[in-house]
Amino acid sequence: MGRHGWFSGARRWRLTALLGVGLAALALVVTLVHTPPGDGGSTAGTTPDGDKVHGTPAVPPGKAAPEVGWGFTHTQYSADAGERAAVERVRAELAGQRRPVPQIQHIMGWGAGNPEPVKGRYDFSEMDRRVDFVRAGEGTPVVTLCCAPDWMKGGEPGADNTDWSRESLESAPDPAHYDDFAKLAATVAKRYPDVRHFIVWNEFKGFWNDEEARWDYEGYTELYNVVRKELKKVDKDIMVGGPYLGMDSVHPRQSADASRVKGPWGRLDQRVLDAFTYWNEHKTGADFVVVDGASYTADDEMFPDEFKATDKLTAVGEWVRERTGDLPLWWAEYYVEPGDSQDDRDDWSEAHRVAVHASGLMAMARGGATSGFYWNPQKRGAKCAGCLWTPTQRADGGRKLPMLGLVERFGAEFGPGTDFERVAVAADDRPHVRVLADDDAVLVVNTLDRHISAEVDGKRFAMKGYEVKWLRR
Repeated sequence: MGRHGWFSGARRWRLTALLGVGLAALALVVTLVHTPPGDGGSTAGTTPDGDKVHGTPAVPPGKAAPEVGWGFTHTQYSADAGERAAVERVRAELAGQRRPVPQIQHIMGWGAGNPEPVKGRYDFSEMDRRVDFVRAGEGTPVVTLCCAPDWMKGGEPGADNTDWSRESLESAPDPAHYDDFAKLAATVAKRYPDVRHFIVWNEFKGFWNDEEARWDYEGYTELYNVVRKELKKVDKDIMVGGPYLGMDSVHPRQSADASRVKGPWGRLDQRVLDAFTYWNEHKTGADFVVVDGASYTADDEMFPDEFKATDKLTAVGEWVRERTGDLPLWWAEYYVEPGDSQDDRDDWSEAHRVAVHASGLMAMARGGATSGFYWNPQKRGAKCAGCLWTPTQRADGGRKLPMLGLVERFGAEFGPGTDFERVAVAADDRPHVRVLADDDAVLVVNTLDRHISAEVDGKRFAMKGYEVKWLRR
């Protein structure tokens, strides 16, 4: 979601993952450096053939569909590294699903190093490993084109000069380097021809206009159009989407920066809607539209409660779909649980967490979304609230956790093309359960922290507190 230190607070959870990659990358820099004449930057560990096809990609036949379904995003730590048995458990789990599990990887940060430390010199080693993992698990790879090498944003070139600070990482490319960033995007597309879906940039990072206190939507849209054009040169059937805006909201009674799009959950920030509107009107094209956001406000408040606050995700989807017509709607990220002062999210029980996330997935689907990605907060320690699997750094790790079960099942039951149907719910149960169904399955969530007896779709059954239950029809 749109969390920025200059705008609405810091997302330390994501920042920790992002910075950790940088520290690891710096620790791996070799001491022998090779500096091309007049460049001033180390090319150690780089090659000039970044566009060489990596591995043995299985390129799907025919034109790619603009919808990929429901999956997750790889962050600093994932299952591409660790004990062999643990890594294999995760791979086998993902490969065993009825539908391919879509998975996002960024090109720089969140598990990937600097892809082009010096102009024309590439290092895709970490990116290669992530793509290999998605392939091994028979998933659908998706690439987010963020962030930009230092030399594209005023920094120093060189494999040993990457600045992994937040200020640097969240800087957009200088306009003079938009073409360079677009060429890097094309290089990525050529290297991984099985990647058919690209998202341009992440949350308007570096596109905040301090002087006018608004988003620099003109700059982002220019970058988006340049990148899209270059990707289409590689293959006209590549799917490209944006703008990946954080759909921030404010208190229901706040008037400053508040829009008319409102509900009990709050009011959408007008500055975000202005940015989206500009991109939508000035883009040269799009194959899908991308947003992200949280059910809670920019001040981490949930109205009226954590479950009903997810109705915001439906409202966002409806607003976007009204303006983009038939373009498939993706949620690149979604959040339903605010963090504490350290941005940790371990105050809720796992059952509570899964129940609210299930409510969030329902809300996004009701708003017209056909694809969405869970931001995996994977850590190496045993304590990891909301993780998808146990740490693969342990020989007994790589075991599925409840959040992965929810993501997999939701994706399998309610993939692209699903026609949702109304379901009968007993009058006494309507305030306490949330329901989503198609002609084959019904998802039921108990929003209470106690046992209930519910009647849904003509069936009566008991539910534990915060239980998530699937019914067959």
